[in-house]
Amino acid sequence: MGQNRWHANKLGLINFWYYDEQEFCFAKGRLLLRGSNGSGKSVTMQSAIPLLLDGNANPERLDPFGSRDRKMSGYLLEEGDEREERTGYLYMEFKREKSEAYFTIGMGIRARRGKPLDKWYFGILDGRRVGVDFSLYRSGAEKLTLTRKELENRLAEGGRVYEERTEFSHYVQVLDHYEQRSREVAQQVYDGEDYHTSYQDNGDGTFTEIITSTPRYRTEYYTEYY
Repeated sequence: MGQNRWHANKLGLINFWYYDEQEFCFAKGRLLLRGSNGSGKSVTMQSAIPLLLDGNANPERLDPFGSRDRKMSGYLLEEGDEREERTGYLYMEFKREKSEAYFTIGMGIRARRGKPLDKWYFGILDGRRVGVDFSLYRSGAEKLTLTRKELENRLAEGGRVYEERTEFSHYVQVLDHYEQRSREVAQQVYDGEDYHTSYQDNGDGTFTEIITSTPRYRTEYYTEYY
């Protein structure tokens, strides 16, 4: 039995830079982006993904060229933006290679003009999937992103919210929660019929042969990963 490793399955961005809402799907843990210059490839690959993996939002880490010119707030409130505040989310979903097991790590960001940036980090540990059976938006027709407290309430016992980057950067703890487990499972498999012959006395010195059958099963064992 081969390894049942975790693979990156999709990357999501909400209210982040050019993207109001965007998902990028991976193929067996690989992502290929094509586009013209300035279309956002570098930001997606060299900013969003490392940011999700270690939570480091320092300017030189965000800029693909290592400068300190671009700050996190600029990805949410650009120059000329008339909004006073904006909350965005980044998330990355992981999937087991050989089973339908999922977990998600993510980051919430709230930018307010003239005020310090608010950041929080989270993990969805119970298999719920953003955009499938878990939403980062409030209920209602208008798409308003969750606040940190609303996210905590929605995650409930099925996830964790981290305040500090140092906690989030050790997201291996989340992987530990979902360590691969296996168990031997027995199942009954149909294996043909067993035939039985009996005779019925007709009362006149003759007998009628009666043949009956019962299904036969054998036990098979297989390894189940979960």
